[in-house]
Amino acid sequence: MAVIGASNNRRKFGNRAVRAYKLRGYTVVPINPHETDVEGLRAYKSVLDVPGSIEMASFYVPPDVGERVIEEIARKQIPEVWLNPGAESGALIARARALKIQPIVACSIIALGQDPYAL
Repeated sequence: MAVIGASNNRRKFGNRAVRAYKLRGYTVVPINPHETDVEGLRAYKSVLDVPGSIEMASFYVPPDVGERVIEEIARKQIPEVWLNPGAESGALIARARALKIQPIVACSIIALGQDPYAL
């Protein structure tokens, strides 16, 4: 699971998502060009820098950033993206679909059964 917009700021949802996925036993790959590690995990500047495959990504970035990152998601052949509240836009959803990527517009933390405000 790649967390796009992973952060070391524990108040940000990009950090809460890293912690939620770790709690649920996922292999978490933080993606942020400005961080070297997040919650003790090595952070990467781009999904393209991650060795091996990634099965899904969760976006915690503004839609304009997501619209640039979705191209890298396609090149990495990540089949599914979660567009969390505030990360979604009609253009991003349409671009994901055009690239044969399944967009899921929902909070991925809640989908895990976690309360994001309790993390």
